[in-house]
Amino acid sequence: MNQKVLVVEDDQVMAGLLTDKLAKKEMEVSYAVNGESCFKEIEKSVPDIILLDLILPGTSGFDILKKIKSDERTKATPVIVLSNLGSREEIQKGLELGADAYLIKANVLIDEIIEKIQEVLQKKNPPR
Repeated sequence: MNQKVLVVEDDQVMAGLLTDKLAKKEMEVSYAVNGESCFKEIEKSVPDIILLDLILPGTSGFDILKKIKSDERTKATPVIVLSNLGSREEIQKGLELGADAYLIKANVLIDEIIEKIQEVLQKKNPPR
């Protein structure tokens, strides 16, 4: 069964690169550009993992993260924050709100993001 990844990212180039790479790893990818579309995607189907940008139109990624972690259906869903916000305070806030990992866009390659997604998913569902 393919694992479902929800990419919440308003940068279409970044989202396209991630979607292509994840599809090559035989993952099912859904895509949202803001909080509203993120929760619409979750309504359709709860993903196995969420890749979340913090700077989005409308709702902040921090608020989306809070909502994901306070909802019974999604609170156990791992979330990886992928953002250009890289101060110690922002990273700490993201992790305190329940992010499983915090990656700074400027410091990671697409392949490293994919590896982190796979690593977090393996921790959640270790092979039997």
